[in-house]
Amino acid sequence: MKVAFATQDLKRVDAHFGWAKNIAIYDVGPEGHRFVEAIQFDGDLKEDGNEDKLAPKIEAIKDCTILYVAAIGGSGAARVVANNIHPMKVTQPEAIDDLCVKLEDVLKGAPPPWLRKVLARDQERNFDFED
Repeated sequence: MKVAFATQDLKRVDAHFGWAKNIAIYDVGPEGHRFVEAIQFDGDLKEDGNEDKLAPKIEAIKDCTILYVAAIGGSGAARVVANNIHPMKVTQPEAIDDLCVKLEDVLKGAPPPWLRKVLARDQERNFDFED
């Protein structure tokens, strides 16, 4: 599954979603994780009530299951959730690799109900046309 991370330095989740200079996207599964891409955002990203700056970020993460952030505003969170992405807030800057490893462990064990539902939904989309 694809997971997005709001980051300033591409190493840690250390950014508010609206202010993030970068969104790093990883593919994470029970067997490991791999970096997919980093999307950079320019312009004035400061907190200003400008909701237009969120649209390109939402578009960039639309196929992700989870979004890790240091913080996210109410309207940003609502827009993320409306796109079937689960926002996860970290309480202090945390390494993206460490978060991926923790998520791998969750996927190996018993994921929480919301994550099991997402994983089941994702598997329903996989069609084997040879059967």
